[in-house]
Amino acid sequence: MSGLWGGESLSLSGHGGTRERRTARQARSRSRELPCRVVGRTRGIVLISALGLALGVAVASAPFRRAAALVVRAAQIGGWFEAIARADADRVLISPPTTFRSRYGAIPAQVYEPSGRVRRTTLLIPGIHSMGIREPRLTALASELAGSGVRVVTVALPDLTTYMITPRATDVIEDAVSWTMTHTDWAPDGRVGIIGISFAGGLAVVAAGRDSIRDKVAYVVSFGGHGDLPRVMHYLATGDERQVSGLHVVPPHDYGLAVLLYGLASGGIVPANQADGLRNAIATYLLASQLTLVNTAQANAAFAKARDMAAALPPPASTYMKYVNDRDVGKLGPAIAPFLSGLGTDSALSPMRTTSGLPSARIYLLHGAEDSVIPTAESVLLGDYLREKGVDARVLVSTLITHAEVDRSPAAGATWQLVAFWADVLRH
Repeated sequence: MSGLWGGESLSLSGHGGTRERRTARQARSRSRELPCRVVGRTRGIVLISALGLALGVAVASAPFRRAAALVVRAAQIGGWFEAIARADADRVLISPPTTFRSRYGAIPAQVYEPSGRVRRTTLLIPGIHSMGIREPRLTALASELAGSGVRVVTVALPDLTTYMITPRATDVIEDAVSWTMTHTDWAPDGRVGIIGISFAGGLAVVAAGRDSIRDKVAYVVSFGGHGDLPRVMHYLATGDERQVSGLHVVPPHDYGLAVLLYGLASGGIVPANQADGLRNAIATYLLASQLTLVNTAQANAAFAKARDMAAALPPPASTYMKYVNDRDVGKLGPAIAPFLSGLGTDSALSPMRTTSGLPSARIYLLHGAEDSVIPTAESVLLGDYLREKGVDARVLVSTLITHAEVDRSPAAGATWQLVAFWADVLRH
């Protein structure tokens, strides 16, 4: 087996109104599928001040203005300040979903077209989530980016929608870039951008180094991505990660262990005749976690169904599923760890293991502090590795973003850094 199974999507902000934000707070202890919110309304004073400065001093700098407005809109701080940022945004035409042909068949895609001058076409690729390009936080991010003058093409990686990371996913990213290039009006300079969310971020860096598209990629943004997949898997099961100066390694989230178990279910961790039952129960639990930010009643019903499914399983599958439902990291992690040897080592799955070459495009690595699914150290270690290999890589570890939900007051300096980061991306 050469895959990892996960279940998340990452975005700049939460999606929806007050009801969803309240639902998110209520579900915080249960959900892994959480938004990456920059700041809440009640803690926006520092953010407003910093972004006001960004907008004020950078009027002559279009990338800074667009980036500041993007962060304001993504933060959903409301009031007149967000109204100004939205007035600055292009209107966005969202085309009906379409497909393109990859080496593995038809792949879902959707185009977000800004009304003004298009500065770049960018592929936006979600992480592991059953909704794929329909995931609400992804569609919100696509719309906000398109409002900044970027033609956004969202692409679903079929294996990732079924909680699997395989080499096929990297191939599909490569094929998506090639397909995009067939639309000559989308890439007049012969290059497109790629933004990969979570595990799709690391895969995008691998794909961008392949010969067929190396010169066709303008930049890659890895948003909360990985450098070495087996290292991330080891962290999820044990809590151990390479120490990086200035970074704090937090305990792994129970959701990550659940998605690991999903993949391992057919790999010998339970008898073959129990694998399907265990996978179905885990899939129900993962769906419940995704629903916590959409519909609390549906989420609770799905969690209850997962518990009923666990009770109907024979041991040892029932024991593993009980650990999942109880969110018992202390028992599930040690149970999974012995089965990870050799898993996820395929060179197509990790930028720091790839044998297909390195990107010639600039690489942007954005990671939240204290990430509990893909450790923050992954982006720092990957950035160091790429620079040692001669790749132009920029790393930003932001206290405004985590792989779960930010629940802290932002510092003006951190806000400015985030604006400057996206301004640099938008220049390309």
